[in-house]
Amino acid sequence: MWIKFNPNPCGRNVEDCTIRALCAALDISWDEGHDLLAESSKNMCDMQHSSAALGAVLRRHGFYRHVIPNDAPDDYTVREFAYDHPRGIYVLSTGSGSHVTAMIDGNVYDSWDSLNEIPVYYWSKEQDYARV
Repeated sequence: MWIKFNPNPCGRNVEDCTIRALCAALDISWDEGHDLLAESSKNMCDMQHSSAALGAVLRRHGFYRHVIPNDAPDDYTVREFAYDHPRGIYVLSTGSGSHVTAMIDGNVYDSWDSLNEIPVYYWSKEQDYARV
């Protein structure tokens, strides 16, 4: 299920999906998510929305990265991923990595309905939950 989630303190819809996903997955404020990514990206000489900066933050918070298996259908969606992963905390990167969303216990937390997006890789809070 999609749950509308926009922790932006001004209620704006801006290109902050990476921050939103961190906020949901780590249960932190938008300001805290922004600061974590800013510090990570600054240390890496990269942009806040980069996969590397996000990955560094998630790793420090106990997440593990996984790739969607090759035997998954080419049109395997976030909705299907949620169905296959009813428990746990996940951060999913879709398409060419242009969108990131969070999923908690089968519910997708995003400012828009991203259930039909195609995940490429994901981060899980606990390795035991990682299965497709």
